[in-house]
Amino acid sequence: MNVKDSLGVLRAPNFRWFFLSRFVNLTGSAMANLSLAFAVLAVHDSAGALGQVLAARTIPMVLFLLLGGVVADRFDRTLVLQVSNLTSAATQGLAAYLVISGGAEIWMLIALVAVNGTTSAASMPAMQGIVPQLVDRKDLQPANVLLSMSRGALTVLGPSIAAVLVVAVGPGWGLAIDAATWAVAALMLVKVRIPPMPAKNGPATSMLTELREGWSYFRGTTWLWVVVAAFGLLNAMQTGALQTLAPAYAKGTIGVRAWGFAESAEAVGMLLMTVVLLRATYRRPLRAGMLGMLGVVAPLLVLGLSMHTVPLVVAMAVAGMGIEVFSLAWSLVMMENVPGEMLSRAYSYDMLGSFVAMPVGQLIYGSLGEWFGAEDVFVTSAVVYGIVVLAALAVPAVRRLERAPTEPVEPAAEGAPA
Repeated sequence: MNVKDSLGVLRAPNFRWFFLSRFVNLTGSAMANLSLAFAVLAVHDSAGALGQVLAARTIPMVLFLLLGGVVADRFDRTLVLQVSNLTSAATQGLAAYLVISGGAEIWMLIALVAVNGTTSAASMPAMQGIVPQLVDRKDLQPANVLLSMSRGALTVLGPSIAAVLVVAVGPGWGLAIDAATWAVAALMLVKVRIPPMPAKNGPATSMLTELREGWSYFRGTTWLWVVVAAFGLLNAMQTGALQTLAPAYAKGTIGVRAWGFAESAEAVGMLLMTVVLLRATYRRPLRAGMLGMLGVVAPLLVLGLSMHTVPLVVAMAVAGMGIEVFSLAWSLVMMENVPGEMLSRAYSYDMLGSFVAMPVGQLIYGSLGEWFGAEDVFVTSAVVYGIVVLAALAVPAVRRLERAPTEPVEPAAEGAPA
């Protein structure tokens, strides 16, 4: 596979418009996380306040993920994404106005991000489940590589630009740009037309029945629940240490701009790895993916042992490369092995298990840093992170899973009614 093969998937109009929608949306989202973090710190300068706001988005997202997976399997996934995008545009736009006008309070930001998190509970499973409806099965790898490459390219500069905006005019403008891109992305999805899901034989089933079907599939698939369980712990440490404690720690050490460079370096690593993956062929995707996740240990150790800009930038790039290896591996494994009518529900159980501990990490890491010292917390997290990754790799179903055979599949009918 090469660049030409990856770009070839854009010949399918449905995927092309979906890709453009994602590209526009990611343009703003690349700046949103850093802008939100420093918007919160501008209102209340503490890691604890930042953790509360981040958790306010994650908690409703986790609570409603299973319902969101059923919704994304039952209804047109394009419509689900459009509704979510417009809601995100409204919440981010209001947050931007409050921050720019100086009227923002922590409870207001908590309420707005909670609404955003609720809509994400449906949009995230829909986002993953829609890709196999847009391209042939043989094109899943180039399609996912292209999506990853666009994400990496946009997030290279996003955090650094957001850091400049924070310093020059304030964090609210990064949120305003993100709000505008959500709205434009929703309009672009009007051009995406996918066929409806195949009708089920027999009587209609309830949402509760479909939830049970998803749970039966999840618990009966060893590689799926083992990796999800591992990421429940990994994501709690990653969001707690790198997204909550680290920005507050960086503000008092290397500064806001340096932390923006570090976040951009992670995106650079991801982008560089997508170039490598253009020519790479996974034989055992999960083995490669979990080994890649060991790269996240690097920035945790640097934060704890040597908080200087250059080592941190290099370590974040290494982490980004490893995350990208896992990201593509996981997408391929899910899209090739999970039945299409079950895919959004499988992703919802995946996301629930992976994200359920994230609010815990977001809420406690600020306090852990104050109690035990940020450096010790970072180092301990690095050690535990590595142990969890190696434990998942010790499971044969994870380590030995091979790529599913590629069979020609008819592409989604262009112009089919939504």
